[in-house]
Parts: sequence; C-alpha cells; structure tokens
Amino acid sequence: MLESLSPARRRLLLGLVVLVVVATGAAVLALVRGGRAPEVDQAVPGPVVVVPGYGGDVGSVEPVRRLLTAAGREVSVVDTPGDGTGDLRDQARTLGEVVDEALAASGADSVDLVGYSAGGVVARWYVRELDGADVVRRVVTLGSPHHGTDNAATALAAAGSCPPACEQLAPDSDLLRRLNAGDETPAGPRWATLRTQDDTVVVPVDSAALEGATNVLVQQVCPAATTTHGELPGDPVTRELLAAALGEAAPSAPTSAAC
Repeated sequence: MLESLSPARRRLLLGLVVLVVVATGAAVLALVRGGRAPEVDQAVPGPVVVVPGYGGDVGSVEPVRRLLTAAGREVSVVDTPGDGTGDLRDQARTLGEVVDEALAASGADSVDLVGYSAGGVVARWYVRELDGADVVRRVVTLGSPHHGTDNAATALAAAGSCPPACEQLAPDSDLLRRLNAGDETPAGPRWATLRTQDDTVVVPVDSAALEGATNVLVQQVCPAATTTHGELPGDPVTRELLAAALGEAAPSAPTSAAC
C-alpha cells in the first residue's frame, strides 16, 4: 500500500505511526510510574517485614516475629540505621532494601509490612514516597504516632533540639504534614492500625489512627485491658488483628481475643 503513495505522503504516514507508538509508550510508562502499576494480588500473602520503633530495638517486636513465624510466614525484621533515632526517611530507605531482599529470596511479588510505633511512620513513608505501593500488599501499624505525639513536642521545646526522628514525630512536622496531606492511606496496600487508650507515648492516642484504614482500639475488643504502648506487640488483640489483616481476605477488625 505504501508503494502507491507519493514519497511525501509516505513520510507523513510513517511520521504519524511513530507518534502513535511514542504516545502509547509514554502513556504506559506514566501509568506505571504514576504509582498505578498493576495492583499486587491481595489474595496471595508474601513475606512479612517488621519495622521496630524509635530507638530501633529489634527485641521490642520479637513477639510479632515469633507469632508470624509460627503461622508459617517468612519474616524479616529491619535493623534501622544508627541507633534508630535518625532521619525517618533514611530508615525508610533501609526498609526498602530489606523489602527487596525479602522479595528476591522468596520469589514473591509482594510483602506485608508491620510497623511498631515510629516504625509505622517509616512504613508509610516507604509506601508513599519510595514507590512501596507497587510491592506492598498490607500495612499494619501498632501504636504509631501518625499525626505526631505531644511527647516529641515537649522534648523539642525543653531541649531546643532532639534527634531527627524525635523532631519528625512532633505534631505538624514537615514530614508528617507531607505524609498526611490528601490521602492518608494511598491506594495499593490495604491498611490497618491498632492503638490503646493507655498509651502514654503516643499522645493523643487517636494520633495512631489513619483515615481510610481499619482502625482498632484495644479496648473495643477487650474493654478491661490496660495495655501500654510497650505491651502492644505482644497484646492478644495484636495477635487477632494480625491474623485478620494479613491473611487472604480483606483486613477486618477482630471482634474477640483471649483478653
């Protein structure tokens, strides 16, 4: 057919074909890079990566690791850089490295994240700012100061300065403003949070809830519970929430626990 066209018309037609191919490729690339690459399969659980809280104490999340390992899940615990009080963005980059290693070792397409305390904020930064939404299936946070804690603000005011993570966990910090602008639970993963009314570290307690997540209060399930912030990783409600949030079905709030 091209042979029947004049040279000028052939050049015009070929130019149009090239433009269509380029435009189509750009559209596909924009779709992928825009965070809306094909969503991970929500019915196929992969390995779990657990992020400890402020100070980076991996022992604090040992109850979570033991529980998930006993349930047959592959579990990695992030060893946060430095002493776990440095820039939460650096901690999120370390989380990304652990996620990559877990995916490569397991051959899975996605991971689940469990973040305790400040670890939940680290998980959110990874998902929102480091393209984690493309490989994270579920996010569960335990007592995480998503909207800051007054304790960090008090430490900052009293000393005039505190470690970078402390400053970033003060209410209305630059980091938290960015995380909470618009959608607090970006599309891709499914989200769940747990908090306790006896938390004296995350103040106010409701800072640990996220709009768009399955938000659970320990005392909604166990009314007489006096669970503290440090007891959250081993709490019976945590056990039930992890089972309800990290399985094949969509996350749900537990209705009972061995209180």
